[in-house]
Parts: sequence; C-alpha cells; structure tokens
Amino acid sequence: MTDVFDKITPDDTTEAPKAPAAQNWRLEENDGTRTLWLDCAGTGTNVISEAVLRELDTLLDEAKQAQPEVLAIRSAKPGGFGAGADIDGFSDLSREDAVAMLRQGHAVLEKLAALPFPTVAVVDGTTLGGAFELTLACDHRIGVEGVKLGFPEIQLGLHPGLGGTFRLTNLIDPVEAMQMMLTGRSAHDSKAKKLGIIDALVPERHVDAAIAAAASGGLDHEGSFRASALRTRAARGLAATRMRSESQKKAPRAHFPAPFALIDLWEDHGGDASEMQKAEIASFATLLDSTTAQNLIRVFFLRQRLKSSGKGEHGIAHVHVIGAGAMGSEIAAWAAMQGKWVTIEDIELAPLGQTIRRAARIYERKHLSGIDTRDALDRLMPDPDRLGRARADLIIEAGPEKIGIKEGIYAELTNEMKPGAILATNTSSLPLASLIDAAPDPAHFAGLHFFNPVSSMPLVEIVSHDLASQETLDRLASFTTEIDRLPARVTDYPGFLVNRVLAPYMMEAMLILDEGHDKVAIDRAALAFGMPIGPVTLADQIGLDICLEVGRSLRQGLDTPVADTPDWLKEKVEKGETGKKARKGLYDYENEDPPKDPADDPDQQVIDRLILPMCNAAVEVLRKGVAPDADTIDAAMIFGTGWAPFRGGPLHYARVRGDAPDALRRLAEKHGTRFDPDPGWDTLG
Repeated sequence: MTDVFDKITPDDTTEAPKAPAAQNWRLEENDGTRTLWLDCAGTGTNVISEAVLRELDTLLDEAKQAQPEVLAIRSAKPGGFGAGADIDGFSDLSREDAVAMLRQGHAVLEKLAALPFPTVAVVDGTTLGGAFELTLACDHRIGVEGVKLGFPEIQLGLHPGLGGTFRLTNLIDPVEAMQMMLTGRSAHDSKAKKLGIIDALVPERHVDAAIAAAASGGLDHEGSFRASALRTRAARGLAATRMRSESQKKAPRAHFPAPFALIDLWEDHGGDASEMQKAEIASFATLLDSTTAQNLIRVFFLRQRLKSSGKGEHGIAHVHVIGAGAMGSEIAAWAAMQGKWVTIEDIELAPLGQTIRRAARIYERKHLSGIDTRDALDRLMPDPDRLGRARADLIIEAGPEKIGIKEGIYAELTNEMKPGAILATNTSSLPLASLIDAAPDPAHFAGLHFFNPVSSMPLVEIVSHDLASQETLDRLASFTTEIDRLPARVTDYPGFLVNRVLAPYMMEAMLILDEGHDKVAIDRAALAFGMPIGPVTLADQIGLDICLEVGRSLRQGLDTPVADTPDWLKEKVEKGETGKKARKGLYDYENEDPPKDPADDPDQQVIDRLILPMCNAAVEVLRKGVAPDADTIDAAMIFGTGWAPFRGGPLHYARVRGDAPDALRRLAEKHGTRFDPDPGWDTLG
C-alpha cells in the first residue's frame, strides 16, 4: 500500500507511483472535454475494485495537469454505470485491512471532489453502491433515461463505505437519503431528479449537450434546505428516533446491526462531513467483521452461484403458458417483461383478461416506463384458440394440481408441440414420476417450479427425472437465468427441495396449536428467529386446503414424516375456512391481523420445534441427492422462502449452532419420532 492512500486529504504532496496502463478505463478528449470511460476488463458489468480506484487516481493526476474545461466520467458497459463495489475484494478482509482499503478509496474520491474544474458523472442504467458513491464525488450527475440509483449495502449487513453516507445526506434531503440507505430502495429516473440526486434527466442523444451545460455553469445544484436545517445533533435526534423505531419493526437490531449503525452515524456526525467520513470508515469495518454481514455476504455469493448454473444457450424465444390462474398469469407476465414472446391460454376467457390487468400492475410496481410497459404488454398475448401450442419453444403447464387434468393436457399436446420444444410443469406437489408416462416426450419434459408471487420470489426449481435429457435441463436453467430468476437444480422427490424443507415448519405449528399454544405467540417466536413470516400466517396465506394436500403427499415416501394433521384443521377446510383467500382460516381476517413484530422474549422450545425439523429435512434432502450440495439447499431456502438470510440458510445455521442433532434427540424423546435426527447428520461437514 502506498503512502498517498494513507491520508484522506486530497492535497497530500506525497507522489504516488504511476499505475500501469489502465486496464479498466478508456480516455477520450474532445474540444475541451476529457472523458473517462469506465470499462472493467473481462466482465460485462462495472464494479468499483481496488484496481479501478488505483487507475482512477493516476488518471485524475493527469487530468489535473491537463486542466480540461470539464471532466466527464461515463460507463462503456451497456447495462449501466456500475453494480457497486467488488465484494470479492473485501469480503475476507480483517478489520484493520478493511480500514486501510477504505482510506485508499476515500483518498481517490476526495481527489476527484477537489479538482479545480467541473466534473460530471453520466449515470445510466444500474448505478449502485460504490459506483453511485463515485458519481457523488463529482460536481454534477446527468441521468440518462432509465437510470436506477441506490445503495443496496444494507442487504449485505453494511452501509455505504466510500463516502455515500455524508455525500448523499449533504446533497439531498437527509431524511430521504437515510431512507434510501436504510431500505436499499433505488431511485428511478424522475424520482432521482425530483430528489436532487441528478441535475438533469435526458435521453442519450442529449448527453453531450448536458455535459456542455454543466461545463458552462448551467446545471448548478442548489443543495438541500433540510440538510442545513439538520446541522445540529439535537435537530437530527427526533428523526433518528423515528428511524430506529421503523427499523426495529422491519429488522431487529439483534439480527441486523447495520441500520442502527447508520442511524447513529448520521445522528452523531451528520453536521460535520469530515467527522462523518472518519466514522463511516470505522463503522463499515466493524460491520464487515460481524456475523450478520459475513452471512449476508455469503448469501450474495450463493446467489451468484445459482446464476452461474444457468449459463449457456437455450433457444427459447416463445413461451406458451397453459392455465391463467395466479401462478400462470404471473409466469406469463414476468416472461413478457423479460423480453419473451408469450401466449397464454385458459378454458375460460375471464382469467385471460385478468392476466393482462395483473401484468400491468406488476410492470407498474417494477417501475417500467410507459414505453416499456406497452412493449411488454404487446409481447403478452391471450390465446383462447391455443395457437401458441404449436409455435412455442417452451410450454409451461400451470394447470390445477390434479394428475388427471394434467394427463389430459399432455395428451392433447402430443401431436401439437413442434419438434425440440420443451414441456415443463409448474407443479408444486405432484411427483414428476406420476406424470412422465403422459408427457409427449419424456426427454423434453421436466419441472419448472416457480414460487408465488413470481414477480417477487427469485427462485425457480429445475426438477429433473430419470428420463429427462441433460440438454433439456440445461436449457431450462439458462432460460431461468435470462428471465432474471435463480435456477436451483433438484431431482424429483416429494415436495422437491423447498416444499420438503418448508412443510415441517407449517405442519409442526399446527400441532403446537393443537397443544393449546397461542397462534400469535407461535408466529412471533418464528419472527424473532428471523423468518419473514410466521408459520400460522404462512399456512393461511398458502391456503389450509393446500396445506392439507401437501401434508398428505409428504407423508408418503419420506424417511422422516411431517407432523400429523389435527382433525380440527380438516374440519375448518370442510367448512370453507381455508385461510386468507376465504377471509377466515387460522386467523379471522375480518377482525384480526397476523402479527408483524417479533417476540421480545420468545419461547426457545417453540423456535426449536419449528426450525430444527427444517434443518433435519435439509439434511435428508442432501443425503438423498435431491440437491447437488449444501450451498444449493441453503440458497434455495433463502431465495425461495426468505429463510432468515442473516443466519446463512438452514444447513449453515445447523453447522454454526453445533448441537442440532442432540437438540433433535431431546425433542424426539418428548414429542415423537418425527424429530429423530436424519442419518445424514453423521456426514454433514
């Protein structure tokens, strides 16, 4: 590490050694405008790595010598300005090394901020994390239509660490800035302009004119009035108290320290950028060393691993969906949003119209522009005449969960599908082995199990069977990745992977209820562990009728059965009290709401009865080869159910805990053989 990075002052006179010829930047000069194009080598996405910043440091020295009229920083990547910092570069650092690296980065960005001529960042597409912080060190930001800016670090158990905390809170309304950092939500297009993050929002063809306007002083930023009003600690105190209260509801301090560290940072130092900068570095390094951050960073790499399993060509341009229920509609809308031509059929006309309305709502929530929404809806075509069956590269069957109905659909497809087309079923409860004989071509048949709602849940299980070709499975995994979902490759097994592991969570809750425990206390105990939703609420949301069916199906063919279903649950279903969809189930939705706040002092016995059977089932799934490895299981549970991500997944949690098999034996002695530890615990690393 060189001396020039050891101080955060931009006017350090120590001469830095010249960096080698830039590998990640391209220089362009034209009529007084010097442009630095960020173009990270060997990747389709820019990340802000140590190498990128070292090269930038040298380029800034050269720019200071050249004295251009304006320095513009742009991205040469078509996907956007940058996806953030290079997580590989800091995930394993010690606290001391993290501090040293952060100080290096701050020194470079301070040098950029102190240049004696106008500096302009042209931000387009995805501009997140460290890339966003780089743009904040410039005098101006010009947004290209379609830009998305944000700080997702909170999802890694961190907060911005390259100056984002003090630069954004000084640039715009600090409360708005804090909300962006605390939630990880992005500001798109006009919202970024309204907030004052960008000084101009223009189409690509007007970028050069906007740069010229910045050079001539035509894009002066007025600054934030509220930033001035909140200069004192006392003034920030009230806002900070509200922020802590809201954060505690969504992410308790015991499990997620980063939001509270960020709030403390702003409350204590928000009126002094220099002090906040020093505190930001120290706070980031401390968080990086925490168990929560290390587990959440692990989750980031699990996501990357799932993505990498879907590389390759798939040749799927036209998707045909059979069944316009909730799942079929979501699948069709999502695929069309991701650029696929989609036809969708149903035996009734009304669900086809509902599909279009559902799609429009999804596109609005995803911040699609008017043009992009129009284009996506143009690609989504109701198909009551079933013409898409013969033209599609992929047919996704999303019909009712009844073998007879699916067999009838497959019989019709036998002479309708084009050669080489794939038939995939979205079944969540039926074994593929029961459907293979009816499939037109078993080699081109597999499971493609999406999770509800498709527009929010990123996981898709790619379910194989003995007769499925490797080509079919690879094409489905690649297709899944291209439509921005995460493929988890699994084999045919009762409940596949996710539902097999999740089912004990709900079914055990039914028995705990049967013993007289309060449903709210059960849900709040699960929330205290870190689950996104309590098991009683989850059962109501899925539907008690479906839970009964899942319970029945999972009691066949499993080494460790799930809990028996109480008779009263069957009676509720027979009376039509099937859960939230019926406005009455385990909760009466006309008169009560399920809890959202975790218990302050949860019953550890209840937590163990809910969580350890999931860990046990995960061990069974691993032993049976349903998933290729433990990481796939942990990733599938996190991205398919929201399983407490800060704990790293059920198998990771079990390893860290250490006593899971013994705890299961104690539960088995008290509550029955369903808690018997799976034989796979003996070989779990």
